[in-house]
Amino acid sequence: MTQINNPVAASLPVAVTGATGAQGGATARALLRAGRPVRALTRDPGSPAAAELAALGAESAHADFDDPASLAAALDGAGALFAMSTPFGTDPDTEVRQGIALLDAARAAGTVRHVVFTSATNADRSTGIPHFDSKYRIERHLAGLDLPWTVLGPAAFLDNYANDWTLQSLRDGVFHLPMPPGVPLPVIAADTIGAFAAHVLARPDAYAGRRIDIASQWCTGEQIAAAISAASGRAIRCEEVPLSVVAGYSEDLAAMFRYFQDPGLDVDTDALHAAHPDIDWQSLDTWAAARTWDL
Repeated sequence: MTQINNPVAASLPVAVTGATGAQGGATARALLRAGRPVRALTRDPGSPAAAELAALGAESAHADFDDPASLAAALDGAGALFAMSTPFGTDPDTEVRQGIALLDAARAAGTVRHVVFTSATNADRSTGIPHFDSKYRIERHLAGLDLPWTVLGPAAFLDNYANDWTLQSLRDGVFHLPMPPGVPLPVIAADTIGAFAAHVLARPDAYAGRRIDIASQWCTGEQIAAAISAASGRAIRCEEVPLSVVAGYSEDLAAMFRYFQDPGLDVDTDALHAAHPDIDWQSLDTWAAARTWDL
């Protein structure tokens, strides 16, 4: 079992937001595997996903970002916080307001000694992507609090390529991506984000005050399609979706894919992996092979 710097802090639960989702769930499971007590923060502690975490040993706590009293109760006695935010289903300003409310509640709790916040790769570089810029506004607020903090900036999520929207087109034999099929993009799986977050939470002194962009590898849309084909046994081809089509659905996402193409994300995976050799940097092929593809 990994030992952390402060034995007292190790005995207190790590509060994990988004615990019933991909990133938060992966982080909660990684922490539990390492023997850390976990408090899964969720709007619905009775959900099937919360029940699955409870079966693994996590404590569930009701938390609503728009309810300060629920945040105070959920963070009471927590020793650390894994914090994440999302603009989808809301808007960037709401994301910022809710993210700040969570961080302020962590500061007020009095027991939280380390906050790990997941943002996005290059979000600190004035990307002009609304949901990147909103995360950076939360980053700046966190840096101004009297709390040890670490910011992780994950690259493009592999898990997004297996969501319901993507699966619909995969069943037709097409992997749609709003980028040229041969242009590489840094990617990462939720399980790798969770493993890295748990690694950081076990070493607060080593990571306090650091911002780290993280990715497992660079790959093209063609390579993603080929990996899904190999894992599913179904022939899949990559097809570019025009940014104008994406903009009709979400200008925010269109801005993101426009940035992905020019100037592009910037993360040195070789240096990152050399500095963190004990992290399982799950590859595209490993990620695809581990999934059940209902195609």
